[in-house]
Amino acid sequence: MDRGSERDTPPGRGADDTAPGRIPLAVVVVDRAGLVSHWSSGARRLFGPGREDAVGRPAADLLPVAGALPDDLPDAAPAGDGTHDAYADDVYDGLGPDLGVLLGDGTGYPKSGWARLTPALGAGSSTGEADPAGEARGAGEEASGAERIDVLWWAYPLIGPGPSRLLVLAADATRLRAERGQEYGATERVAPGFARHTELPDPDGLARRLPEILPGMGPGLSARIVSQVLELGYPVLEFSQSDRVPVTPYWGVPRRAGRVHVDSVVPRLPSAPVIPAGAEHDLEYAAVRERLEFLNEVSSAIGTSLDLGATIREVTSAAVPRFADFAGTHLRAAVLAGEGFPDGPPDATTDMHRVWVEHNDEPGRWDDTVPVGESFAFPEHTPFYQCMVTGEPVLIPRVTDELSERISGEFEKRDLRPLIGGRSLLIVPLKARNVVLGFMVLMRCPDRPAFDDMDRTTGAELAARAGLVLDNARMYTYQENVADTLQDSMLPQVTPRMAGCDVATRYLPGTRLGRIGGDWFDTIKLPGSRTALVVGDVMGHGLNSAAMMGQLRTAVQTMAAMATPPAQLLRNLDDLARRLGENYLATCLYAVYDPIRGELQLANAGHIPPVLVRAEDGSSTLLDLPTGAPIGVGGVPFEADVIKVAPGDRLVLCTDGLVEVRGTDIGEGLAALCESAAHPAASMDAACDTIIRALNTRGGRKDDVALLMARLNGIPDDHVAEWQVEANPREVARARRLVADRLEEWGLPEAVETARLLVSEVVTNAVRHGGGGSVGLRVVRTDALLFEVTDAEPELPRLLAAGPEDEEGRGLRVVTRLAREWGASGSGHRKTVWFEQGLNGR
Repeated sequence: MDRGSERDTPPGRGADDTAPGRIPLAVVVVDRAGLVSHWSSGARRLFGPGREDAVGRPAADLLPVAGALPDDLPDAAPAGDGTHDAYADDVYDGLGPDLGVLLGDGTGYPKSGWARLTPALGAGSSTGEADPAGEARGAGEEASGAERIDVLWWAYPLIGPGPSRLLVLAADATRLRAERGQEYGATERVAPGFARHTELPDPDGLARRLPEILPGMGPGLSARIVSQVLELGYPVLEFSQSDRVPVTPYWGVPRRAGRVHVDSVVPRLPSAPVIPAGAEHDLEYAAVRERLEFLNEVSSAIGTSLDLGATIREVTSAAVPRFADFAGTHLRAAVLAGEGFPDGPPDATTDMHRVWVEHNDEPGRWDDTVPVGESFAFPEHTPFYQCMVTGEPVLIPRVTDELSERISGEFEKRDLRPLIGGRSLLIVPLKARNVVLGFMVLMRCPDRPAFDDMDRTTGAELAARAGLVLDNARMYTYQENVADTLQDSMLPQVTPRMAGCDVATRYLPGTRLGRIGGDWFDTIKLPGSRTALVVGDVMGHGLNSAAMMGQLRTAVQTMAAMATPPAQLLRNLDDLARRLGENYLATCLYAVYDPIRGELQLANAGHIPPVLVRAEDGSSTLLDLPTGAPIGVGGVPFEADVIKVAPGDRLVLCTDGLVEVRGTDIGEGLAALCESAAHPAASMDAACDTIIRALNTRGGRKDDVALLMARLNGIPDDHVAEWQVEANPREVARARRLVADRLEEWGLPEAVETARLLVSEVVTNAVRHGGGGSVGLRVVRTDALLFEVTDAEPELPRLLAAGPEDEEGRGLRVVTRLAREWGASGSGHRKTVWFEQGLNGR
């Protein structure tokens, strides 16, 4: 794409377009056949046709001098010194009569002048005659009433390789003369001319700005033109035939920065080297400038995200086709996995993963031999290994048949010769903090110029920038993995089936960078077949909030296991938060479900209320609970409320990230929560997904979300058996008999033997150490068998180290060995020891 084609600012519209040296220019290049090969947007605005219409058409049909061209030109090159003969031989060959007039008779090259045209008529509509001397003689002014403009032009012959033979620069003189009338005098003449750039003020600055008139051209053509313009004379404006003002192109808008395509404008580097005055250095300068533009373009195109996979694809694709015909990126496993920084340099045992390949060959040519996703250690006697271990670029201008045979022989079961033979090979390391993360393989086809030392430098700089971007993506991926691991470790592995209830949960990390938050949920098994349901939200985000969440969650679990009542638990949690620090603030909702009694006991510390969905009619309501202050405020009482529930009712607890959206009332979110919670669903998981989908469609969510749903199934009365036995050793046998008979009634004969032994041990301990009074025994059947023994001694039992001669101290060890799990909790002046076993006795 032509650089000028991106600018729609018409001539004379810029803020400083009438300042000396700041006029918009049209740029046209003509080939030896007289056809236009380059047509800028300035030419479109000045002459009419667009680039698509102009390129490839005869220049005589488009340029304003067409109406004044003579019918013939000299057949031979004009006389002059040897230097001019070289120019003339190249320039006149094939140009034809219409273009030759721009060079006159071949003497006094290059040429300048002005012509008059009617822009509205478009191509081929120009009138008047070209005047190399600068005199205005309108031809056809009386034939048309349309407005005409004067056009200043400069024409340069072009020599050297390539088809281009003429450069034409043109500008709108009508606006310039009108706006300069008062400053320079209305009668003073403005004419184009030439001057050696070394004769003008700030010659280096002029030379540095000159390449700006050549947008979108390759380095070869632009270097030729810059070299000859500097040698033949810099375009100037002559006011009153005395003051010479150098012309510097001005496009009316600043250069556009940002991500661009390969064939579009390349953002300029912050600074550029000064062009040496000698024309022999201009080609080198143009090549360097082209490479700097390429690197600057690549810097803008890569690293648009911190996603490691996307970054790898951007880095690989940036090199093709502008710099190479093939590019393949290989990375170490630690980098690809987003792990910590690789330890030490790679060696012969280091596996490299081919993570992406980009090429402009026919589709599928590389897929079988060098498939993406392959992982292997590169052989030592290859240029790939050399680059990997030295951290330096490896350049092979042409891969000979012998070399391709040797390289291919190092790889088993694959023939690389058809792919690398005859190509130019450049391997550049991808490094960060002086450690090799991987490398990039670059190749050019045989019909393209081979990589040289300048390309090696360019490739190394490309790899350096790519390595930095990849390392940033690697660090982000690593930190994200750490954050996810930390968050997952702090969230419980919730058992989907508890005693008398089914549970489903969802956690969504926040959209903020870091993905770590302070939201949590939990389910805790309590004595008496009860279950504690907890949801909390630490205020803030990041590691501090996550760490505080972990502390509070641990405290809740500890106090819940001690059968602490809900209101007292929040009171203790509030005291703990204030002791931990002034900034510890959190909301928490704590509920205890008793499936035998069919009731919920709830206490709230500044949290959003839960939703209860009734199984009887499908209605959903927000529970009106006493709302205490958030945890950490201090000095505020907490109250508990008891609510009766029926089998099949569902309780929904969540954090405010699910219902709160910036700019909307939280009441709307709570209403949406009630509506979506009442929606019928095939399973608990499906019900959670329905809620998430319904509330996420509102958009704007940035906070993390914790959702806990419990279906309160209850436990039928005939699945619960309770007895009271006296604190007498003879009652242990009775307890064993009662349990065995009930298990037989429930059709669980496989569980009898283990249950008799475990009940005997626990009841014996209660009789001996229970402090007198009766001993309570309860058996609850759910998905497992739960046994509870309660006595009047508040001190909790502990495992003892029994010796070979000891007659006591082995009961709890037997329970530990045979039961799935067991525990003990105290409440008031009593304690309960419980254990659980499977329905089949295991």
